[in-house]
Amino acid sequence: MDRMLELIPIAAGLVALGFVAFLYRSVTGEEAGTERMRQIASFIQEGANAYMRRQYTTIAYFIAALAVVLALARGWASALSFLLGSGLSLLAAYVGMNAATRANVRTTAAAMRSPGRALRVAFWGGAVMGVSIVGLSILGIGCLLLLYSWMAGGLSVEALESAGVLEELVPFGLGASLAALFAQLGGGIYTKAADIGADLVGKVEEGIPEDDPRNPAVIADQVGDNVGDCAGRGADLFESFSDNIIGMMILGLAFAARYGLSGVLFPLVAESVGVLSTIVAVLLIRESGEPVKTINASLLAAGVINAVAFYLLAVQLLGDPSIFLAALLGLAASLFVGLIVQYYTGTGYRPVREIADSSRFGPALDVISGLSVGMESSFLPFIVISVVVVASYWLAGLYGIAAATVGILSTTGIIMASDTFGPISDNAAGIAEMSGLSEEVRDSLDVLDAVGNTTKAITKGYAMACAVLSAFVLFAAYLEVAGLAEAQVRVDIAEPEVLVGLILGGVLAFLFSAMAIREVGRTAGEMVEEVRRQFREIPGLRKGEAKPDYARCVDIATRRALRGMVLPTLITLAAPVAVGLWLGVKPLGAFIVGGTVVGGLLAVFMINAGGALDNAKKLIESGLHGGKGSPAHLSLIHISEPTRPRLISYAVFCLK
Repeated sequence: MDRMLELIPIAAGLVALGFVAFLYRSVTGEEAGTERMRQIASFIQEGANAYMRRQYTTIAYFIAALAVVLALARGWASALSFLLGSGLSLLAAYVGMNAATRANVRTTAAAMRSPGRALRVAFWGGAVMGVSIVGLSILGIGCLLLLYSWMAGGLSVEALESAGVLEELVPFGLGASLAALFAQLGGGIYTKAADIGADLVGKVEEGIPEDDPRNPAVIADQVGDNVGDCAGRGADLFESFSDNIIGMMILGLAFAARYGLSGVLFPLVAESVGVLSTIVAVLLIRESGEPVKTINASLLAAGVINAVAFYLLAVQLLGDPSIFLAALLGLAASLFVGLIVQYYTGTGYRPVREIADSSRFGPALDVISGLSVGMESSFLPFIVISVVVVASYWLAGLYGIAAATVGILSTTGIIMASDTFGPISDNAAGIAEMSGLSEEVRDSLDVLDAVGNTTKAITKGYAMACAVLSAFVLFAAYLEVAGLAEAQVRVDIAEPEVLVGLILGGVLAFLFSAMAIREVGRTAGEMVEEVRRQFREIPGLRKGEAKPDYARCVDIATRRALRGMVLPTLITLAAPVAVGLWLGVKPLGAFIVGGTVVGGLLAVFMINAGGALDNAKKLIESGLHGGKGSPAHLSLIHISEPTRPRLISYAVFCLK
């Protein structure tokens, strides 16, 4: 029975990869439209691939160096886990982004036939990313567990404890974290700088539409949606998904007296079911004229399948229905956090409308309104998370908290699919604009783009909740590994060293975020100057009689993003090592807690302040307070563009 359970993740991972191949062939088999559409799409593909190649080359040096250190310090098994974790994370992000850059133009072409077909093409293109993330994660962890348990003499609690098998899996999560840090940071710098360069010069100074082909930065902006929102967030959720599985497996050993070996295997089996539920949910996406209802039905189907699976596993595998209730709490948390994010960022609700109203009085009041919305929005999500943590702890102790995190992460695949659907729809609308397609086609794609904005907002809240809940699991696993779980050696905040560790963990989140945002500003400044130069020096560009130098803007964003991500990454990697060596294991535990709280709060603040400001601008563009070109509109363009939520979870990485 245990051997069969061990093989389930490998089987589910292989099924997921087969489904990814099916989705990729289905999407790329669609028509790619006119010659002009294909040409624009090729610019986006070439820019995204060029950036990813250069980014992965940079990352490879760090991965190789750390793999050597791990091999010397802990042995080849740890180095292998690290290499596999980082490699699979980068592979999932690349495969998903590659599909997205091919799905965008095919979504545009599909919209020329019917909006429903465009919906299916865009969502299936996004599903390549979602299924790749969860499939490769459980496949990698499952294969490593099979290999290391075989080397330890068999799969049993005694063998796992004596041989330290699960500790050898920890570097898999470390590798995934490193890859995610690079992908989110580099992609975020790239996409935000391109965004600012395209919009501040194009919209404000030149008065041209958002995706006008005369704008030199428009292709870089489209590329940024793929390398930031697709590849960056994909690597982020791969890391959260993987870390939580490994952390809960380690906790399972501490609960072996209650659950036996099943407590170790439960997260792997449960998330394997989550992979299969994602596949079913993706297949439910059909051609429909009501995209919101179709996507919501798909998300609901995945949640119901997972809930039924949790009940069966909790009762049959663990013999403890309380684990089912804890997992349901996790599912509920993802729903409530998503609703809260929608409230604070949606155009139909009070916070965004108040920001739009304040824009009549100038940018200063916009800043005040946006900051207040972001700060206020941090309260309710953490209340929800706190309730889930306490309730799940009452149900089943630390293992209950881990089960709640498994619950929230069980929908990772379908959530990531709906998130990547957003950039694909955005790119598709941009391609339609640049290709001069009919108003009817552009209107149908604008509807999908609006739906994509909603799904992206939900995913941002979901990613934050996953990160914070996963941090609790990782902290509990750290206490077990470091020998701090016993009552007589608890971490005592009254000790000066422990308090210092807590402070350092919190302040690192601020330092990291500041460095990332500063680099965005520097890169954006160079981008703005380049766009201005081209409008000034290329004859006929304003009239559309000359072609802008798209490649130059892409190169600026690529070069500066890759340069800017190195120092913050090094500081984030070195800080926990330095704290541990200087102050010891207890202060390091406090360091993790400080990063968890402060990093999580910063993430929610950045998500919702930027999202609310951006959507307030879109609300005015719909006709409120004078519409496009009005003083209120220009006021919000100056404020919303630099604060749009591209740096959403950088601070949370500090705690990982």
